[in-house]
Amino acid sequence: MSSSFGTLFRVSTFGESHGVGVGVVVDGCPPRLALDLDEIQADLDRRRPGQSRLVTQRAEGDEVEVLSGVYDGRTTGTPIALVVRNKDQNSGAYDHLKDVYRPSHADFTYDAKYGFRDHRGGGRASARETIGRVAAAAIARQLLRAATGTEVLAWVSSVHTIEAEVDLDTVTLDQVEADPTRCPDPAAAAEMTTAIEQARRDGDSLGGVVTLVARGVPAGLGEPVFDKLDADLAKGMLSLPAAKGFEIGSGFAGTRMTGLAHNDPFVPGPDGPTTATNRSGGVQGGISNGADIVCRVAFKPTGTIASEQTTVTTDGEATTLAAKGRHDPCVLPRAVPMVEAMALLTLADHLLRQHTTSLLP
Repeated sequence: MSSSFGTLFRVSTFGESHGVGVGVVVDGCPPRLALDLDEIQADLDRRRPGQSRLVTQRAEGDEVEVLSGVYDGRTTGTPIALVVRNKDQNSGAYDHLKDVYRPSHADFTYDAKYGFRDHRGGGRASARETIGRVAAAAIARQLLRAATGTEVLAWVSSVHTIEAEVDLDTVTLDQVEADPTRCPDPAAAAEMTTAIEQARRDGDSLGGVVTLVARGVPAGLGEPVFDKLDADLAKGMLSLPAAKGFEIGSGFAGTRMTGLAHNDPFVPGPDGPTTATNRSGGVQGGISNGADIVCRVAFKPTGTIASEQTTVTTDGEATTLAAKGRHDPCVLPRAVPMVEAMALLTLADHLLRQHTTSLLP
């Protein structure tokens, strides 16, 4: 099982949904970085369950412990180990799933690959695994801010058929965090809340899209041809649970434009060439061009729902299933910090890789 991501800023996550705990080892973080542990906890608080009535009510504080790699408030250059203990496991709520495959979940595929699976909350396939990613990314966030001033922000831009109107240039973290949906458009957020609550009452679930902007990314990040910046962003985003689509810049909409309309013309800027438009989404030829990186990640409706569905047992016999337990009727609000995490990890890794490219004057 591949549980590591990155080349120089490399993270390896560990743990299961109902095991002792979950966490991450971060290798390659430069030494002497002043690390604010409260900021790591703040990002984990944005990801944790039970934070509003729109998400799963599993009661986890998700309090992070630093086991190594930090001394006297600074990184030492050695591996940083972070762990969060699981405290509200209710494994018995999943006993009815031990011999049944949930539709559109990882149950059957994990059995097909490994011949064995942890049915308690999905085990390693649970979104609880992303705690390690978010914790590591909080370190990457502080590294990027200190080194380049880069800031990364994501928000819910659609749920089901409800689309938000958001200004990419001015949207702020306070606006995103002002509503439990993490949609900074108040009118759309109210509609989303109504739709999510109705889906929960109906025993159903909803999907949607998270949009992300990375501001202040320096030009030159990306390693063509196989480790292009946009390719690694796509890999990171699509590794998230329930992620089903990724696009950057104009994305699929660009296919309906001509080249003349789509191209981003260069114009003089205060610090060198810049582009008058940003349909490329900040990446050209797999390398950042200094413009804001803009991408979108599509998430499917939550696979585990309370309505009865047809499925089969592990012996291949037909049965029906109405899932029990505590589940998100919509993953989008909690997916926002996860999307930020994969962007931060990718950018931090490519920043360090770029420094190896520019060793010689």
